[in-house]
Amino acid sequence: MVRQSLDAFVNLDARLARRVIRLDDEVDRYNAEIIQELIEKMKSSPELVEPALSMFSATRHIERIADHATNIAEDVVYLVEGELVRHKHVEVVD
Repeated sequence: MVRQSLDAFVNLDARLARRVIRLDDEVDRYNAEIIQELIEKMKSSPELVEPALSMFSATRHIERIADHATNIAEDVVYLVEGELVRHKHVEVVD
């Protein structure tokens, strides 16, 4: 996502930027699934709490990186099309 958002910026490619924005929902779903799995592991195996917390932190940081890539992509859409797409569901037009 980071590479694609930067490519979209360099090439002023709103279509690619919109694809990046759509990927953020997928990353959010993966993040929620991973966190749920970690919670279940910590409940069933207390000895795994410490490593699971490290994984939780890493997962959260990756999700934040995806959010930053999305912000760049949203800025590209605004730069190219003049449309504010923050906090909106964006459709990819192929």
